Amino acid sequence: MATAIVITLVSLVISLHLSLLYPGLLCPLHKPPERQIVVGICAMMKKSKSKPMTQILERLCKFDYINVVIFPEEVILEEPVEKWPLCDCLISFHSKGFPLDKAVEYAKLRNPLLINDLNMQYYIQDRREVYRILREEGIDLPRYAVLNRDPDNPEECNLVEGEDHVEVNGEVFPKPFVEKPVCAEDHNVYIYYPTSAGGGSQRLFRKIGSRSSVYSPESSVRKTGSYIYEEFMPTDGTDVKVYTVGPDYAHAEARKSPALDGKVERDSEGKEIRYPVMLTSMEKLVARKVCLAFKQTVCGFDLLRANGHSFVCDVNGFSFVKNSMKYYDDCAKVLGNMVMRELAPQFHIPWSIPMEAEDIPIVPTTSGTMMELRCVIAIIRHGDRTPKQKMKMEVRHPLFFELFDKYGGYKSGKLKLKKPKQLQEVLDIARLLLVELGQHTDCEIEEKKSKLEQLKTVLEMYGHFSGINRKVQLTYLRNGQPKASSEEEDSKKDGPSLLLVLKWGGELTPAGRVQAEELGRAFRCMYPGGQGDYAGFPGCGLLRLHSTYRHDLKIYASDEGRVQMTAAAFAKGLLALEGELTPILVQMVKSANMNGLLDSDSDSLTDCQQKVKARLHEIMQKDQELTQDDYQKLAPTGSPSLVNSMKVIENPVKTCDKVYGLIQSLTSQIRKRLEDPKSADLQLYHSETLELMLQRWSKLERDFRTKNGRYDISKIPDIYDCIKYDSQHNASLGLEDTLELFRLSRALADIVIPQEYGISKAEKLDIAQAYCVPLMKKIQLDLQRTHEDEAVNKLHPLYSRGVMSPGRHVRTRLYFTSESHVHSLLSIFRYGGLLDEEKDWQWKQAMDYLSAVSELNYMTQIVIMLYEDNDKPSSEERFHVELHFSPGVKGCEDEENVPLGYGFRPASSENQDKKPNQGSLEDLSQDQVDQALPVSEPINIQRRSPMIRNRKTGSMEVPDLSVPDLLTSHRLFPSCSRQSPEIKPASGLGSLCSGLFSASALGVSCSAPNLRDYVRTHHHHHRKPPLSPELFSMPAVKRFSVSFARHPTNGFEGCSMVPSIYPLETLHNSLSLKQVDEFLNNVCESSSEAHAKTMKALSSLFDSQSQTSLYSPQQPLSSSGSETSLHSLCCDAVDTEGFLGVLSRCL
Repeated sequence: MATAIVITLVSLVISLHLSLLYPGLLCPLHKPPERQIVVGICAMMKKSKSKPMTQILERLCKFDYINVVIFPEEVILEEPVEKWPLCDCLISFHSKGFPLDKAVEYAKLRNPLLINDLNMQYYIQDRREVYRILREEGIDLPRYAVLNRDPDNPEECNLVEGEDHVEVNGEVFPKPFVEKPVCAEDHNVYIYYPTSAGGGSQRLFRKIGSRSSVYSPESSVRKTGSYIYEEFMPTDGTDVKVYTVGPDYAHAEARKSPALDGKVERDSEGKEIRYPVMLTSMEKLVARKVCLAFKQTVCGFDLLRANGHSFVCDVNGFSFVKNSMKYYDDCAKVLGNMVMRELAPQFHIPWSIPMEAEDIPIVPTTSGTMMELRCVIAIIRHGDRTPKQKMKMEVRHPLFFELFDKYGGYKSGKLKLKKPKQLQEVLDIARLLLVELGQHTDCEIEEKKSKLEQLKTVLEMYGHFSGINRKVQLTYLRNGQPKASSEEEDSKKDGPSLLLVLKWGGELTPAGRVQAEELGRAFRCMYPGGQGDYAGFPGCGLLRLHSTYRHDLKIYASDEGRVQMTAAAFAKGLLALEGELTPILVQMVKSANMNGLLDSDSDSLTDCQQKVKARLHEIMQKDQELTQDDYQKLAPTGSPSLVNSMKVIENPVKTCDKVYGLIQSLTSQIRKRLEDPKSADLQLYHSETLELMLQRWSKLERDFRTKNGRYDISKIPDIYDCIKYDSQHNASLGLEDTLELFRLSRALADIVIPQEYGISKAEKLDIAQAYCVPLMKKIQLDLQRTHEDEAVNKLHPLYSRGVMSPGRHVRTRLYFTSESHVHSLLSIFRYGGLLDEEKDWQWKQAMDYLSAVSELNYMTQIVIMLYEDNDKPSSEERFHVELHFSPGVKGCEDEENVPLGYGFRPASSENQDKKPNQGSLEDLSQDQVDQALPVSEPINIQRRSPMIRNRKTGSMEVPDLSVPDLLTSHRLFPSCSRQSPEIKPASGLGSLCSGLFSASALGVSCSAPNLRDYVRTHHHHHRKPPLSPELFSMPAVKRFSVSFARHPTNGFEGCSMVPSIYPLETLHNSLSLKQVDEFLNNVCESSSEAHAKTMKALSSLFDSQSQTSLYSPQQPLSSSGSETSLHSLCCDAVDTEGFLGVLSRCL
């Protein structure tokens, strides 16, 4: 017993002693803490204390066994690595001022788990090494070459700079190309543009305030420093930034490209606006490769989505996403699991790998019963231009044949010269021949001399060359030019010759740029409404769609400079961009010079067109009153616009006599002005001089009346072109009889121009098919492809806060072209058998309206809109097509004779019987967040609407809405508020988005302002009580017409003003997609049969390897082919891949 007590006491003493030495060792209530894993953050304080890092570390600390230690910046910079805190896992990365060498030394000393490899961060600082590693890993990147300016290795510094290209160590890069400093810390990246787009360069830099780049007129590359030169990738103005957290997780965001206009889009908190997008399976594989190749768990890199592929153009190393709580959660979870997986076993920490997926894929589904806008297709003529001028001459000198051969003219028999170097060679030949001809006084030589003088004068204009305003075409004539040309009637010589056609003028004017930009801004009205800061503002739904990457936009233009600049100006207005047009043109506008998609060779007429022109000339040469028989011959369709013009003319030759006399009077007046010392330095519109104006009219005077006294009817369009230009832009000169010349030349032109595209319906259809079957096929594919494709930026549904329909897209395809394609396309719709006028009252009304339109003026639009009704998944009625039209800008004397349509989207008879649906055709979905504010009554927005406060938009203002009488046709401006007395208007239905076809309605300036800035600066003015709630019922069909006020900040010379544009008129608003598809099929098939023989003969001319870029060398292609048009028509192949790949996909 005693022994037991002693043992117990000894045990207690020992236990007490141990407990004093090691508290909690033996006490079950005081177990020692588990071993903690220490994660060290070794970075500059600006990075380690940033908001993303703080958010992620807070979440990382919630792991039971993880502690975080942030290394103080002064310790990193001043203390030796032996005194740095201890850690088991190190997150360390380089930034400006960070001692990477010390971090590497610390890692060797302590051997922690490295989240991002430190040695690889040396490579990331050198773009040459980054590109080398990417290439070794088989990752797609832009074609590039390195220019090392190293005195020790001069062979690596071989740079040859041309006008429109650079050659780097034997590798040629045509403009546009990108010039990047080899040091990744140097963000001064330059993009150089070709002279055909205006030249100059865009200079990118680290964001300063609201700017990330600026346009510069400088076109020469930098002469000091080492650079990477790479081809420019057309990305439609967006960049994709990818952020990896380990090889199996990647988050992607899209932002506006800094190269577009240099304006950084920021939200209400001043943060750059970015939207999460979904990566394709291939892009996820690229993210994995980048992460593993650079051994950077947390890694950011840049993707360029271009031509149907994704290219890596930069690797940034350690980067976090900003302002995404979901990303912060994911990142902390992935990093925490990674640390625990690697270190928990060696520290004997109980931890099991979570079985849940770390990135759950969600497939967004379409919901809602309202018809949603799915596709908008618009074919638009270019804006106001200077008069086009042309001179033809036959040349036989060996120097011209050498030039023809040098640039590959014999391959197709034709050659187009637009580049500065090419035009300089033509000028040199002209100067040389003029010296040779200087000794001769022969009559024939004199005429040739005068034409060479004109060639030299035109090429010497402006003091510099640009493909935008001048070009020379050479056509091989095997047996010389046929006799009896309107310009040359000399005896024919034997042997081959070249027909030289010099074209100049036709530049887009400042007024044309304004027209295009304003129309772009106005075009937004056709898209669903916005939310938040955008709510209630006309057209802002489009900006929201585009900024949230739910807008699949492609813009195409023919190769004419005026057409391309119109497209760029339109894009500037449509997307509220700022700055110069050149960067917008290069990034947003694609060349469609493929098989006549938007280009046509006006000098190569079809047999039908030649016959039509011959008949037209024959009728117009009659020196007698036009008879009923003439009316039948010239206007068999009975078009009111033609008949009215014929009544004005009465006697064609007598009218031509009057026109010729008026031209003589005009040139005489200009000569007198030139003799007046006061007028010596008079500047006309667009920097033209009186001398140049006289040259224009003198040439027309010479050419219009030929040597035998007959009139060259082909000059009538040019005469009308010139007088229309001078009447609008140079009216301040006060020249006499200009209005009479305008009236008569317009009457003649209203006959000659439309009838050149066919006199009878059959001829019109035949000629139209020759011009635009490729375009028709492309439109057909655009309408068919309503499903999403992988090349489109897709919002990620998990990360898209505030966007209620992340899976929805609206496809927009804009085609900018010239008058010929617009005439032809309209002819196909009118005469191709789309609908029967006798059976469809709406189509009958539309045809009557089109017959009354005399001119398809600048900015003429044909618009096709496709809607989807999700309530009818298997019905033909699921897809609903609407066709709209506007004849473009108003002419000088149009107000009294304007043809009147039936408004935009009038209520159709089938809809009048239906109960108004509580949803809008323009809703993307039922999501309240994204829908526009509609109204049930016709509304009228005045030119200078006061701003009012709206209940839904809070502090936002919307235009003042006044509700006129229900029977009033819904026109937005006084200039077009009339309607024919015989037409009873349908009950018009309006929208809050109405009025936006006038920029001045909101006081919008030409520079397309940031809407949020506009809201902040204007929301304190012009407040009125909120609109009544009953104003917001939602009918199924809307109706509104649009027009432009004069440009509010117009500063053009003289009295020149920007004409308003006719409103869009609905031709039909209840077509089914099946109807339209069958119609397009029939048109294209009939054309294919008609041109099969021609295609066989021309097939040898096609080069299926033609490049698709806007500025790549152009290949000879047919303007009327239909079989090979597959190259340009499949799946937007114009901008996605080479012709062979496209053809294989088509087949």
